[in-house]
Amino acid sequence: MRLGIGDASAAGKRRRAGEKHRPVDERGRSVRFEELYVATLPSVSYSITIRLELDDGHGSAVGSLTNAVEHVGGVITALDVASAGHERIRIDVTCAARDTDHAQTIVDALGAVEGVHVHKVSDRTFLMHLGGKIEMKSKVSLRNRDELSMAYTPGVARVSQAIAANRDDARRLTIKRNSVAVVTDGSAVLGLGNIGPEAAMPVMEGKAALFKRFADIDAWPIALDTQDADEIVRTVQVLAPGFGGINLEDISAPRCFEIEARLRELLDIPVFHDDQHGTAIVVLAALKNALRVVGKELSEVRITMSGAGAAGTAILKLLMHAGAKDVIVCDVHGAVHSDRDDLDPNLRWIADNTNPAAYCGDLKGAVSGADVFIGVSAPNILSGEDIAEMNDDSIIFALANPEPEVDPEVAHLHAAVVATGRSDYPNQINNVLVFPGVFRGLLDAQSRHVDSDMMVAAAEALADVVTDDELGPHYIIPSVFHTDLSQQVASAVRDTALRGRPE
Repeated sequence: MRLGIGDASAAGKRRRAGEKHRPVDERGRSVRFEELYVATLPSVSYSITIRLELDDGHGSAVGSLTNAVEHVGGVITALDVASAGHERIRIDVTCAARDTDHAQTIVDALGAVEGVHVHKVSDRTFLMHLGGKIEMKSKVSLRNRDELSMAYTPGVARVSQAIAANRDDARRLTIKRNSVAVVTDGSAVLGLGNIGPEAAMPVMEGKAALFKRFADIDAWPIALDTQDADEIVRTVQVLAPGFGGINLEDISAPRCFEIEARLRELLDIPVFHDDQHGTAIVVLAALKNALRVVGKELSEVRITMSGAGAAGTAILKLLMHAGAKDVIVCDVHGAVHSDRDDLDPNLRWIADNTNPAAYCGDLKGAVSGADVFIGVSAPNILSGEDIAEMNDDSIIFALANPEPEVDPEVAHLHAAVVATGRSDYPNQINNVLVFPGVFRGLLDAQSRHVDSDMMVAAAEALADVVTDDELGPHYIIPSVFHTDLSQQVASAVRDTALRGRPE
């Protein structure tokens, strides 16, 4: 059974008006609201190009191609004639699909059109990754012997001697001034889990490409073939002299807490676990604006969180640093409270610093009467009925990917503001909004660390990008392509870092 967005909205209006009727499926059966299924839209992430050959005399079949794709739910984004001859025409049809199975359905549908033969199919996402997505380029020309002598031997020896005499000159005279190491062990990659360092490389390359695109930072993917915390710490420590900052990425909890803490003690450059702090900064920025929409204050709202891992803990700590006071955190065993006998050091800190009323029930009970729900946990753990039990003008951040903690369409029936981690809904919480600007600011300030004040400054700068005229329930966070976004975040981080620098 599938219901369109319009059907879901109409059903919700009836429910809130007090009617007893519920939507029905194609057999007339009553369906609970939490069982509503909104069809996944085609995405460029599953974009394919199909080269088709049309027999002579079937040129009119071109019009049938669009119908065939639309009939199976695909979207044609381009249609190009690759070549034409007396006997056959070659046409490249580019389509967006929902997933790989749907892509095959589209290919089969095109192949079934009379006079059409499928020649080959190309997955555009895989094509983009062929040979990797990044490269190293020289910033200086090497056109003659003089330039070679200055860039390399013998001239380079003078620069090396200067750095040997004053190590801090490396920040001025080498790529250390503008470089970040993106370090992973492949243990917690996206939502894919522990897939190893090689499989993590496409993600790390993508991260490096984003650093360059949005902040002009040269970032280098480093995938480590170990998941031993001691080995990771020591490896990063000995690699650190060549970098101005360390971005830890996709390292599973709880090891990520220990690794980051130890590296921060050992190194004189900022160490930033983006899965923790990048997410926390964007959540804080989005929440500040969502609270502006509903007219509430961070210090006064009750917040329920689902997820006590790396991202959840970082979000919690930054929200509290920014002024949140009443927070309940839930994990798979329910609310985190002091009387639980399964508390590791991280959960113990949460228990000691949250849940002032010592609530010991489950997530659904914790959500009842809350103003804000923030989920970084698992899909479909809340229903529309659960959201309806929250306070008026509630705020929902359902950030589990690809399936959120509650269906966003259902959440919209009851909440004033809804955000997800997905690009196909408004208000996407995406780390790329901040990590380029944060590191740009840290590098520009030649900061030796990163702290909560700098992260709050980044969140405030990000929130302020959305003007009062633009702010609304469906626009609480700007697009990553917003003009000067990274520069505004960088400026706030740089200024905060410089103010906190000892004289």
